[in-house]
Amino acid sequence: MKFILTIYLCSFYNGTCLTPHTFWNEPYDDIYSCLLRGYEKSITKTKEIGREEINKYGIYLRFSCDGKEKKNNEKKGTKT
Repeated sequence: MKFILTIYLCSFYNGTCLTPHTFWNEPYDDIYSCLLRGYEKSITKTKEIGREEINKYGIYLRFSCDGKEKKNNEKKGTKT
């Protein structure tokens, strides 16, 4: 099973999230690797947005690591 990272950018103040960003091109072999990368990307994005904007708009990030079954031909080591 591969794991796919999705990051959500949300606001505490209006209770909404922007369209999530899913990193389809970066599948992870295990949930541990996906979680670490999710925390790293969240910290990087938080710093990029900056303290002023985060506080002004109540911005926060959350993420998920969703499992994706390998196709039969991927399990055998072949590609379509």
